[in-house]
Amino acid sequence: MSAPALDTAPLSFAPGDGKRETAPVALVHLALAMGGFAIGTTEFATMSLLPYMADGLRISAPTAGHVISAYALGVVVGAPLLAVLGVRLARRTLLILLMGLFGLFNALSALAPDYHWMLLFRFLSGLPHGAYFGVAALMAASLVPPEQRTRAVGYVMLGLTVATIIGVPTASVLGASVNWRWGFAVVAGLALLCAAMVAKFAPHDRPVAGTSPLRELSALAKGQVWLTLAIGAIGFGGMFCVYTYVASTLIEVTHASRAAIPLVFAVFGVGMTLGNIVAPRFADRAMMPTAGGLLLWSVVWLAIYPFAVGHVWSMALVVLAIGIGGALGSVLQTRLMDVAGDAQTLAAALNHSAFNTANALGPWMGGMAIAAGYGWASTGFVGAGLALGGLAIWGIAVMAARRHG
Repeated sequence: MSAPALDTAPLSFAPGDGKRETAPVALVHLALAMGGFAIGTTEFATMSLLPYMADGLRISAPTAGHVISAYALGVVVGAPLLAVLGVRLARRTLLILLMGLFGLFNALSALAPDYHWMLLFRFLSGLPHGAYFGVAALMAASLVPPEQRTRAVGYVMLGLTVATIIGVPTASVLGASVNWRWGFAVVAGLALLCAAMVAKFAPHDRPVAGTSPLRELSALAKGQVWLTLAIGAIGFGGMFCVYTYVASTLIEVTHASRAAIPLVFAVFGVGMTLGNIVAPRFADRAMMPTAGGLLLWSVVWLAIYPFAVGHVWSMALVVLAIGIGGALGSVLQTRLMDVAGDAQTLAAALNHSAFNTANALGPWMGGMAIAAGYGWASTGFVGAGLALGGLAIWGIAVMAARRHG
């Protein structure tokens, strides 16, 4: 049986746009990546802004941590909801709308008068996250030949990975030296810049013919969709299990200076960036073998992590390798295009619900190991177990695909 037809042909243009000069594909990808940069900046910088936010809102640090959970919950809820509700809109229009909402809610976060309003605004800020990445990935893939789809998706995800190197430190410095509210105000500005770039460079496409919310929901009846989402929700949990506790491990185990902490996090971002540049080239030739290889790579390096925490240089090397495994996100995003059939938008958006599930599962299980007395370094073994679980689900998905031809 052949693979389902994919909506990866060049986008059709609206009547009257026949003479419109279209922007180079690279500029469209850059515009879409700018949205990833804005999202990545707020998602990761919020963790570093927590102490200042807690002081500013006059709450405890653990209570302030709930705003991160509220954002993640918004992603999980908003990805399928907005993807289904916006399915009748042209992708260009939907992307501009999603970035506009993202910018608005981040601006409101910067102005939040107290903790309860902050909690609400962070939840609302998370709503466009998954739908934006899903629709942006579909548009990016539609502009290139089928054999370059994963690379195109990787370019969009590069915005998020570069944010961990540039955007997060910048927002953190602003928050520490000026006011924590500037960390969210900057993201609001980046979101508006993305919306303007998409409006300028993205082609004027038409809504996909025959699409409807009901047809999008048909993705939920496909076993391979659920298996692909499960690979991300479990397998990616290993990376988040370690990432969440890197700073504490550097302080408590490695006894590194606090100045080394942002550098190690930047190294992680470099690893993710390298992974999203290199891995998609292999995935475009062999999708599932590349996904399996990345999971196995993560298992190995996560298992090595506990033995590397004694020195900053060894810790940085292993964290770099773990970051490379983050390229799994781009690979699974394209895999969902293959298995979703006619329900492309919902399946693509759900990918980010799965990753935010991993973002909750990994730290929770790592925290349990630490609380049980196994030490900060034990997060590596827990993370390796989660990556191994993702690899097991990957094996089930491969066998099921072969069984069904």
